Amino acid sequence: MRLLLAILVPWLQFFTIGRPFAGIICLILQLTVIGWVPAAIWSVYALSQYETDRKIRRMTSG
Repeated sequence: MRLLLAILVPWLQFFTIGRPFAGIICLILQLTVIGWVPAAIWSVYALSQYETDRKIRRMTSG
């Protein structure tokens, strides 16, 4: 679900992973037609980093 959100509405995905400042920057980038593709790529990359960090935290805490 988050991957689909990252591709269609990249700026909103940043808010779901707790990075509102990056979400605002991504929204500004996404407002340009040319910036949509880099915004989507950045959002997917940030999502993969977030999920990796969550897995590491889960492994070290338990």
